[in-house]
Amino acid sequence: MTDQVLAPADVFCRATLNFAARSGEFVAEPTELDILDGRAADLPGWAECGFELRSHPTAASSWDDDELAAVHHQEMEQLARELTGCDVALVSNHIKRGPEHAAQHQDLAPIAFVHSDFAAGYDDLARRSYEQSDREGSMRALERNGVTAADVAAAERLVILQFWRNTGPAKMDFPLAFCDARTVTPADTRPILVTDYAGSGFDFEALAVLGPTDASPYRWYAFPELQPDETVAFRTYDTDLVARGETWFTPHSAFRDPEVEIGQPARSSIELRAICLYE
Repeated sequence: MTDQVLAPADVFCRATLNFAARSGEFVAEPTELDILDGRAADLPGWAECGFELRSHPTAASSWDDDELAAVHHQEMEQLARELTGCDVALVSNHIKRGPEHAAQHQDLAPIAFVHSDFAAGYDDLARRSYEQSDREGSMRALERNGVTAADVAAAERLVILQFWRNTGPAKMDFPLAFCDARTVTPADTRPILVTDYAGSGFDFEALAVLGPTDASPYRWYAFPELQPDETVAFRTYDTDLVARGETWFTPHSAFRDPEVEIGQPARSSIELRAICLYE
């Protein structure tokens, strides 16, 4: 965690986030805190604080799955390369969240629990996923970028940069908040097993984030009224940071906007994950 004094920031709202309890059973510990206005804050960018807002119009004519795969995946690969300086970025799929998707599987509802997606060791699983020739999205990403599964396995460094985009009304019931990675350490987390995510058969370990303390005074940000031509990039893995025992993740969580009744309007969003490879 940094010892620097972080600049003051305007408060977006007061909200409750669900952390994991620091002692006893593995249960949620609701905590009320300030969500700061990321638009008004002086933030240094994803490489330091873990996340950043980018203006990023898409050439996709709709949020249709086929259109996204044909157009938007490649756009986000290009943006990931620009942001990280990596040699190759691979986007193999996307996740939509909204009432209709939550009705299909509860894992596709907004996740109102403070977490980051991947515990240490996830890079082995990510590399192996590109060896499975039956994964259409993965094979398409490899072909589009002119690389092979062997190239993924041989990459010296792997960074996972994720992108979150609002596809519905600018004011929503459960927007997404991000924790400044400079205010959290690996000791503030514990692994949590995720099984059969969204019915995919995919099992992995994510990170649950423990409740804040005086020694871990997390700082949380959201970006009010996100537009469809904006995206938030946030880091969820970096093999170099894992090796050094530093914060490789960016805690995030959906939270209830106190000015919006549930479902009036409901959140509608899309998430993409870029596997960034350094030769």
